[in-house]
Amino acid sequence: MGGDVRVVPCLLSGMRLPLEGTLLEKLRKIEALHAGTKVDGEREAARRAAERIRARLAELRERERETVYRYSLRDPWKRKLFVALCRRYGLTPYREYGQRHSTVNVRAPETFQKKTLWPEYLALAEELDAHLAELTERVIREAINDDLSEPAESGEPKALAEPSDDTAQE
Repeated sequence: MGGDVRVVPCLLSGMRLPLEGTLLEKLRKIEALHAGTKVDGEREAARRAAERIRARLAELRERERETVYRYSLRDPWKRKLFVALCRRYGLTPYREYGQRHSTVNVRAPETFQKKTLWPEYLALAEELDAHLAELTERVIREAINDDLSEPAESGEPKALAEPSDDTAQE
């Protein structure tokens, strides 16, 4: 065959990264915190936390009318996280025909959405952001280049234009 073929190993194929284990542990702790648990046994605590949150949701459904909230989540990773969180608690996220892909509608009691679902999502999203940033930097540093600094600015800053007589105030 004519031409060189360069094989580039994939750094992430099938291997479990140390950061991933840390992220999973942190996500479980966040869920346990929002469920009000004091138990520290990882998977079991996360399972019981999810059960408590589903029980809280069932209780709220008996007392409150369900409300449809429309969430706009432009980041695809955060949208996947939010949809998964909704499904974990038995909610059915959906999008109306013609709505943007960034839109997620959820029907649930308002109290649940404001005091449990959204705050837990925000805490999980913050942790996911930190994890993805750390992972991205590590992969780039190891596979591409150590220098992750921002590009330098070139040239002098532009001066503001002198005010004309029309805009000068007396």
